[in-house]
Amino acid sequence: MSALLYYSSASGNTERFIGKLNLPATRLPVAVDAPVPAMDSPFVLICPTFADGKGRGAVPGPVIRALNKPEIRQQLRGVIAAGNRSFGATFALAGDVIARKCNVPVLYKFELAGTPTDIQLVRQGLERFWTQPYSDER
Repeated sequence: MSALLYYSSASGNTERFIGKLNLPATRLPVAVDAPVPAMDSPFVLICPTFADGKGRGAVPGPVIRALNKPEIRQQLRGVIAAGNRSFGATFALAGDVIARKCNVPVLYKFELAGTPTDIQLVRQGLERFWTQPYSDER
């Protein structure tokens, strides 16, 4: 199975989700001046949503900074988004924004740190995703 790249804020929800997946994962740094880790093989991005009430600012800055690097963006194969259902229409909106801008699929959406069912479904889904033939047509 290929790698995961993720961003987790101070709340730690995405970090807890990643820990339960028990899969190889690289964390994007929170600090703006920290170097972005190199991703030289295909990966799936796991990203929380930070939208305001109108959906602005959904994608965290460190994720935007990483995806603005062509060498990282070209390795992105899909996105899994986190959010809080109490925010209604903006729930996991970052996944939709990233998928649209990078022309990759949204593979899954989960709330906060996820449930045991979310963990199971993501693990199974990633296994299927990485074993399907991939086309570079984006």
